Amino acid sequence: MSLPALPLPVSPEAFRDLFPLFSNASPETLETLYKGATFNECPAGRTVLMEDSWGNAVYLIVSGWAKVRVQSGSGYVTLVILGKGEYFGEMAILNESPRSTDVAALSRVELVSIPAQLFLKSLFQDPQLHHRLLQSMVERLKQTQKRFQLRHKAPGIKMVFTLLGLADAYGEQRGEAVEIFNIPDADLAAIADIKQAEVTKIIGKLVARNWVAVDSAQSVIRLLDINSLKKLSQLG
Repeated sequence: MSLPALPLPVSPEAFRDLFPLFSNASPETLETLYKGATFNECPAGRTVLMEDSWGNAVYLIVSGWAKVRVQSGSGYVTLVILGKGEYFGEMAILNESPRSTDVAALSRVELVSIPAQLFLKSLFQDPQLHHRLLQSMVERLKQTQKRFQLRHKAPGIKMVFTLLGLADAYGEQRGEAVEIFNIPDADLAAIADIKQAEVTKIIGKLVARNWVAVDSAQSVIRLLDINSLKKLSQLG
């Protein structure tokens, strides 16, 4: 089921500020992508992209949080969390094959979608956009490698590393604190590679130390003491 198309709430120039992928794109590329883009809204809990569907667009997150997941048995396993400024759907286009994962909205998500052929044409015509995409893929690979290197670390180390990574990539500065979405324990456990029961236990300890605060009413986790969290993540 397709998402309803809405008027774009941003300008061509805002694409560069909103989406790091377009940070070095030429003004001509930004104008072309803007004219061909569609703005969509997706409510929390809805699937944005279905597994095995053919790639027909690249999606960029204007606001909100989503998760990339893969089916496992009768359920799903979360692979990664995405936030504001991130993109997805490019692999199915580049591979010219069905998607191997799907994307579901954790919160209400605002999206910009760019048709596959337009995105590919822009990649070929703008070397800076092509280079930035490659850089972004390398950055993602490094994050995956880092998670792999942490596989034998204590659950607390892996949990804090996960929280800091989300805060660094998508967090909103609120005074001395950094806010991220209050991601469900099951999803945090999956991306941190720990047991779900350990998530509750670790978050509780961080709250007791006043390093983290959970605001269920606002659906946010506040990282109150980034320096202490960084020191903890570097232990072992």
